[in-house]
Parts: sequence; C-alpha cells; structure tokens
Amino acid sequence: MVLFGRLPLSLTFERCHDGAIDVVLAKSMSPLENNWSEYSRFFTALLVILDPFMAIPILLSLTDGYSAAERNRVARTAALTVAAVLVLMALLGETLLHWLGTSLGSFRVGGGIVLFLMALAMLQAQIDRVRTSRQEERSAATRASIAVVPIAVPLLAGPGAMSTVIIAMHRSTAPYHAAMVIGIIALVCLILWIVLRLARPIGALLGDIGLNVLNRLFGLILAAIAVEVIANGLKQLFPVLGT
Repeated sequence: MVLFGRLPLSLTFERCHDGAIDVVLAKSMSPLENNWSEYSRFFTALLVILDPFMAIPILLSLTDGYSAAERNRVARTAALTVAAVLVLMALLGETLLHWLGTSLGSFRVGGGIVLFLMALAMLQAQIDRVRTSRQEERSAATRASIAVVPIAVPLLAGPGAMSTVIIAMHRSTAPYHAAMVIGIIALVCLILWIVLRLARPIGALLGDIGLNVLNRLFGLILAAIAVEVIANGLKQLFPVLGT
C-alpha cells in the first residue's frame, strides 16, 4: 500500500491492526453512547437552572389559603407551561437567532452572563431579578392563574433556561438529538412537577435554612456551568483563544 509503503512490516501491521480496532469500536458504539456525557451535562444544567427548590417559598406564599387540590393544580399547570415554553424554544430558538442575526457564539456569551448573574443571586439565597421582578410578584395575586405568571414564566422558564435549551439544541443535527433534548426537558419538568406538588412537606422538612443551603449549592454548580458557557462562546467568537 502506498500509505504504509515506507514503514516496516511489523509497524504497518500494528498500525493497521490498531486502526481496525478503532473502527470496530467506533462502529460498535452508537452516536447516542458517544454523546451520553453531553446529555448528562445538559440534564444537570437544566435541573440546576430551573431550581425547583427555589420556587417553593414563592409557591407557598402565592398559594396561601389554597386547598391541596388547588395547589396541586397550580404545580401541574406550572410544570406543563415550563415544558411547553422550553420545547418551543428548542424547536424555534435557532430560527429566532438567524432572524435576529445573532451568532451562536455571542448568544453563548450573553446566556452565560445571565446564568452567572443567576448563580450570584442563588449564592446569596436571593430571588434574582433576572428571573422575575417585584411588580410581577405583586401583580400575581390579581391574575387568573399564578401558575403561568410568575411561577412558570419567568421564575422557572426564564432567560437562563431558554438560552441553555437553545445552545443544547444547536450542538448536533443528528435525527435523534432533538428527541433526546425534548426527552430531557420532559424528564426535568417531571421532577419539577413532583417537587412543586410536594412543596408544603418539603418546605416543612427543610425549612428556610435547608432551602437556602440547597439554593447556594445549586448556585455554585450554576456558576461553574456559566463560566464554561462563556468560555466556549468566547472561543467561538475568537478562535485564537482556543489555540
């Protein structure tokens, strides 16, 4: 063979043999298995960003005087609304970026900054105003359904969650990728619904101190995720940084 013509026979055989093994291994592993760590990171990031434990005090405050059935209905509506918003952003987010003329690199940097601001607020055990404003919280009592505003949007499905979903959706064009992203969104929203449904017993069990500790832990994880998102965005905008 011309490719290995100048190599010793034993070395040619070893390299061919290694190459054959590599090909066999690559074929035996599906693309889904190769990207499993990426999907695991997306699941963790989305769960941390939504942070259902952060919503417990607000949910209990806004549903004070509600019956158990009414509170469960609010939890279900909020989880379904979050799922619908995030799936919509996953399917239409890239089109929206093209329409706005925004590159994925700049969107990653902007989204990473939003995530970092959220992380700082979580580390201080505060409700960050990137998610929801005081006016939205005060007006919530006059709305027909507080499950949609402000609990689902923008408290849970805020800019951070939306940008994370859009970035994750853009990572691959494989046919299975969209299904995996939507499946992970559904799984996270299922966990969100369970936590919100059990908001009263969880709040009573953990108390304010326990919830604050969880929020700070999630904030620390989110800060690390935000730095990585910003770094990847800067490398995409300025390729020289990746060398």
